[in-house]
This record gives sequence, structure tokens and C-alpha cells, in this order.
Amino acid sequence: MMEKTRGPQTIPAATLGEAWLSIAQRILEDGAPGSYDGLPMLELAHVTLDIATPDPDDVLIASYADPERLAWMRANFTEYARLPALGNADSYATRLYDYAHSGRDQIAWVIERLRHNPEARSATITTFQPLTDTSYIPCISLLDFWLPDGALEQVVYAHSIDFGTKGYGNLVELAAIQQRIAAVLDVPVGRLIMTIKSAHIYATERDLMATILAAQ
Repeated sequence: MMEKTRGPQTIPAATLGEAWLSIAQRILEDGAPGSYDGLPMLELAHVTLDIATPDPDDVLIASYADPERLAWMRANFTEYARLPALGNADSYATRLYDYAHSGRDQIAWVIERLRHNPEARSATITTFQPLTDTSYIPCISLLDFWLPDGALEQVVYAHSIDFGTKGYGNLVELAAIQQRIAAVLDVPVGRLIMTIKSAHIYATERDLMATILAAQ
């Protein structure tokens, strides 16, 4: 049985990079031992990142992230493809811009919904394709947008995120989507709020993350 982890908790941060390093620090200090797909890890449950200024061109992430990991995540969010590393599951790009291979562009739908009703509380989309996602379930399943105080805020739910080698890529790509929608709507970019059920770092990445955090 998985040991009890601390939560829920909110980690405020000014930037994407600060959010990544703050949650990594918290996981290393307070995370409970667990495993995912047979891989040992440290884990925190029910964590929310509250990021004030989510800029995809983040200086900390550019300094410490693996460029190949960033490129892989960028392709995941921008190329209509199947991903061999994930059992040939659809990319996030397919899920967002060609949902279930139906031609439905969910990001365009969000833009039109908020353009026609800036007070909408239901500009909500999903990456989950339940008819075909029988073995792989996308880590990020819900993206929700609204315009409190006239700025575009994004609220995201993820069942699990690896904040050793992948989480920073998710943050960058989510911020890029938010920036793109805000630009089309001609509104400022607001907060990025991300709730993660399982925020973790695999044992293979613990030393690397400790080294990065020590450099700070």
C-alpha cells in the first residue's frame, strides 16, 4: 500500500521555472516513497501550482532543462502523430486540434466561446479520448480557460506529472497555448493554475534534481 503523502497544498510561484524548482524541492523534502509502472519514486499527492506570470520562454527552464526533453514535448503538443514511447497513443496536438481524429479543433472552440461570451465559465476542453484511451491515459486531461478581471487564466488538471524530466516541458507547452489564445483574444495572460494528483520524481532523477536545486 502506498504510504500517505501530504496534501492538499498550493505552491505559489512567479514563473514557470520557479514553480518547477519549488515543487521539485518539496517532493525531495516531503515526498513519500511510491512507484509508478514499477519504477520507484518520491511522490506528493494533491498539489496545486499557482503561477502568476507563465511565460514559455522561461530563463530557469532554459538554463537547466534537457533540450531533447523540451523538443520531445514541443513535438507532442504541435505535431499530429502517434507516440511510440506511449504505446502509439495520440499526441496532445491531435487531442487538442483534431480531437479523436474528428477534425474538431478544441483550441479554436475555446477562442470562439470566450470571444462571444467573455463571462463564460465553461470554456473547458479535454485531452481524454475514452473510446480509444484504453491503456494510456493522458497525464493532462483537462484544460479550462476564463477571463477573470479581463486576463486569460488557465486551470489544468493532471493525474500525474514527473517533475524530474518532463514536468517543465508540460508547463512550457501549456503556457504557450495560453499565450496563443490570449493573443488571438487580444487580452493579457493571467495565471496558470495546475492541480496534480501525483507530483513525483523518479529515483533515477533524484540526484540530478538535487544538483540543480543546489545550484540555486
